[in-house]
Amino acid sequence: MKKVIAVLLVSVNLLQGQTKIAIANKSFEDIPRMGGGMNLPIAGWYDCGAMRFPGESAPDIHPGNFWNNTTLPSQGNTYLGMVVRDNESWEGIAQRLVAPMKAGKCYKFTIDLAKSSTYLSLSQVTKKSTNYVTPAVFRIWGGNGMCGEKELLGESAAVNHTDWRTYQFKVKPTSEHKYVLIEAFYKTPNFLPYCGHILVDNLSDFDEMDCEEVLPPVLTKQALAKLETKEALPPHKKTRVEQSKEKSKPQDSTVAAAKPKILEELDIKKIKKGTTIEIKNLYFKADTSTIDRSSYEVLDEIYGFLKNHNGVKLEIGGHTNGIPSHEYCDKLSTARAKAVYDYLMSKGIDPSRLTYKGYGKRRKIASDSTVEGRTKNQRVEVKVMSLS
Repeated sequence: MKKVIAVLLVSVNLLQGQTKIAIANKSFEDIPRMGGGMNLPIAGWYDCGAMRFPGESAPDIHPGNFWNNTTLPSQGNTYLGMVVRDNESWEGIAQRLVAPMKAGKCYKFTIDLAKSSTYLSLSQVTKKSTNYVTPAVFRIWGGNGMCGEKELLGESAAVNHTDWRTYQFKVKPTSEHKYVLIEAFYKTPNFLPYCGHILVDNLSDFDEMDCEEVLPPVLTKQALAKLETKEALPPHKKTRVEQSKEKSKPQDSTVAAAKPKILEELDIKKIKKGTTIEIKNLYFKADTSTIDRSSYEVLDEIYGFLKNHNGVKLEIGGHTNGIPSHEYCDKLSTARAKAVYDYLMSKGIDPSRLTYKGYGKRRKIASDSTVEGRTKNQRVEVKVMSLS
């Protein structure tokens, strides 16, 4: 048996005064095994499923050619597979940090995520062979006890790609945390538990960062390599020929017309505390909280506004039409508001400046008797909570 030695270090960058919190066994190196076959601890990590759901299997260590999963590691020799089950149980692991994450400080980390197109196991409800391929999400918690869930620090979108992609997270704890827990979880709003999984590899250390820094949320391996290469190159110095060509170009004295704003009401001169503005041109896939790509333009407009006006705090409110049940409307409106919140967070907006809430069908602005009226009711709004 190959012995895994984890070296725990906390390094301090004296030039920047920033702390790096090292993580043990970041690429989940261990003996490949099915969690259901040997409930052994993963080197450097504690199995939280054993505590929360006694009798359920531990996470899997791949690759071992089981569950019909043939995915190769992203880093090192092995990686982790975690499932969510149709009996409302899910898998997660935790470890004690070598130094606590401080309240109010910002930290960044990356992790590689993927899913397999095949992940065959038994349903815990039907006891029949089931393909655990419904997309699940990655979540990370901070706490002060092993497997404690005191504060949700980050959550990915549903992982629905079979290639490894590097997810970047920026977290800002509201209290001190001595432990972290990572887990697979259901994509919300979930109405029924389902069978799904995520593959996890190459977790980075937690680096203290400038809270104003903006991180791209997800990168493919190819994009990450290009970014790293680009950052390693020195800045381009223009040659004399390039400088000469620039000088010879005719100077255009006209200024290109500014692109019309989508949310003209979102103007620092017009808004006040309590101002509520509907987010126009915001589209979701039917009955889901998945934001359509065509909506990024208006969300980037909100991001730009918040970036330029640091004293503004917003509530993101989700609303639905009045046809479905209250339970359905509450879950869907909350999930859509959170999706907008997550997008702005991923762009670098401080979470202390944003809140989200689902109002369901309680605040209709039109009659549900027509398609037009129902469309008006199905909306997401931003409300100005404070200005300073």
